[in-house]
Amino acid sequence: MKVIISGSHGLVGSALKAHLEADGCSVEALSRDFTKPINFEGVDAVVHLAGESIATGRWNTSKKKRIEESRVVGTRQLAEQLAKSPAKPKVFISASAIGYYGDRDDEILSEESAAGTGFLSSVCEKWEESTLPAESAGIRTVKIRTGIVLSKKGGALAKMLPPFKMGGGGKLGNGRQYMSWISLYDMVGIIRFLIENENIHGPVNLVAPNAVTNLEFTKVLGTVLHRPVIMPLPAFAARLIFGEMADALLLSSTRVIPQKLLDNGYQFKHADLQPALEDSLK
Repeated sequence: MKVIISGSHGLVGSALKAHLEADGCSVEALSRDFTKPINFEGVDAVVHLAGESIATGRWNTSKKKRIEESRVVGTRQLAEQLAKSPAKPKVFISASAIGYYGDRDDEILSEESAAGTGFLSSVCEKWEESTLPAESAGIRTVKIRTGIVLSKKGGALAKMLPPFKMGGGGKLGNGRQYMSWISLYDMVGIIRFLIENENIHGPVNLVAPNAVTNLEFTKVLGTVLHRPVIMPLPAFAARLIFGEMADALLLSSTRVIPQKLLDNGYQFKHADLQPALEDSLK
């Protein structure tokens, strides 16, 4: 099997590349310049993960523009190349995020749930719509709405570890906001599952079945690290430090279930948070 991956140097892309190559697959890295012609001859799957980091830096006007353009414009350019190519892969898997749903309190959200409001929801809607040229050309297209990926090598968990290890961790805001997470192991396994399962298309929630509140997450992480969690960060302080990003990423509540994955028989290695964190921190 031959797979092309954009974003192959990122946290998920590098893990996926290593997994596929270890299994004997041919993997080609794709640059972020999607205006250059791409040869899809003999390619079975295209996995598009590239995009400007959402969680680094404050969301000023230029940062928000880069976030949107790197996702919407880049995805559209790639999808248009796929549509025009005489040689077409069997599947196009394109990144999205559970930010699609916005801040929804304790509402249980499946792939059938409507989009939310706000900057991230708007970006995710446009991001997913940008895959349409490939889908219209008959390529099976899967949009992976990804939750918080657990890994000590990068992402949200890696940023949380230093204060927690020093005993300075605690809940964010009131701690009641839901966090929908996924282990890096399952993230990679699910993408492989989606490549091979021809029945699945459209949006797919890449989260574990058991979302937890921020307070629960904080307590479990403290338990795994054997550290106290006694330093909460009030909502007003989070907003002062992180600006608009605080409400969109840290204080918003998104309780997502992986309905399509469950319906299609994916077996999670990490369905519960504590073993997922224990394995992620080894």
